[in-house]
Amino acid sequence: MLDWTVGSAAPARPPLRPSRFSSPAADPTGLGAIAADAARVRVDDKAMINARADVNQLLPLKYRWAWEKYLAACNNHWMPTEVGMQADIALWHSRDGLTEDERRAIKRNLGFFAASESLVANNIVLAIYRHLTNPECRQYLLRQAFEEAVHTHTFQYIVESLGLDEGELFNMYREVPSITAKAAWALQHTQSLDDPGFKTGTPEADRIFLRDLVAFYVVFEGMWFYTGFAQILSLGRRNKMVGIAEQYQYILRDESLHLNFGIDVINQIRAENPHLWTAAFQDEVRGMIAEAAALEAAYGRDTMPRGFLGLNAGLCESYMRFIANRRCAQLGLKPVFPETENPFPWMSEAMDLKKEKNFFETRVIEYQSGGALAWD
Repeated sequence: MLDWTVGSAAPARPPLRPSRFSSPAADPTGLGAIAADAARVRVDDKAMINARADVNQLLPLKYRWAWEKYLAACNNHWMPTEVGMQADIALWHSRDGLTEDERRAIKRNLGFFAASESLVANNIVLAIYRHLTNPECRQYLLRQAFEEAVHTHTFQYIVESLGLDEGELFNMYREVPSITAKAAWALQHTQSLDDPGFKTGTPEADRIFLRDLVAFYVVFEGMWFYTGFAQILSLGRRNKMVGIAEQYQYILRDESLHLNFGIDVINQIRAENPHLWTAAFQDEVRGMIAEAAALEAAYGRDTMPRGFLGLNAGLCESYMRFIANRRCAQLGLKPVFPETENPFPWMSEAMDLKKEKNFFETRVIEYQSGGALAWD
């Protein structure tokens, strides 16, 4: 829900000379010279992009939903080293504990995620943070960047625990075509934003920024990650690789919040800048989502050429079509595929933070406010 208010009206104050942040060309970085006689920040001057307000001033809040997501993320803190890996180590090194198809899926899955979390983090700190001119949203981005670091730490911990070839796993995004294709597709949408000369403020530039948000929040984190989660959590449901599955469950909870934050940001920008959300741009976004689903289907066929008990490439493709239509609905777009049933209804259980004990019952976890969170 879009939040345009901050509660009761602020008390009247004497007028000050105009702020150096009072024009659309205001410094979006917050690193410019300080104007000692500038006016105080007004809620009406705050905006998602091209804001007139000083980005260094958090209060008064305009988007309380962004601040609440920041607080929710802080209350969902975890570290990978808290999860025991003994059972996974024993199973991985046992002669007949896993099939070759299961091993292939696990290694390709780890290879995709190992670099993907860093790609997302780079996009946050080098691109999105520069151009999202709202301090409460930036506060959440700082927390998200830390979570991406925790996720990268998770894959290092898994690789080290299992004694896997770290060069092979962390370089898969450049060596395995189905993984390379996804990384290359996403990175093309952030190259312009990484240019030091790039600035929002024109319809063309603002749409480039929106494309980046769709590519990384809706597609990368909101679609592609979900197939990987389903693969590992499916093994966990069969009591295989339960340590990795537990860590993936926590990552899934983080990523669900990342996704919902990104959707809210996109929809808020759309509400504040309706001229950007043209019919042609909507068709372009739907095309991006459809193309991403096709890339993910190819990845599923590569990681699971024969499948294994309870999971195969066909089911993953159906799941991706279900997710794609869901993402379209969240953006107010028409679906890109015919109505599709969710083949993995148990995925919603994996995101349920109301449990006092985690999904695989390997250890007790307490979340300060987990029961108040809603996950999509």
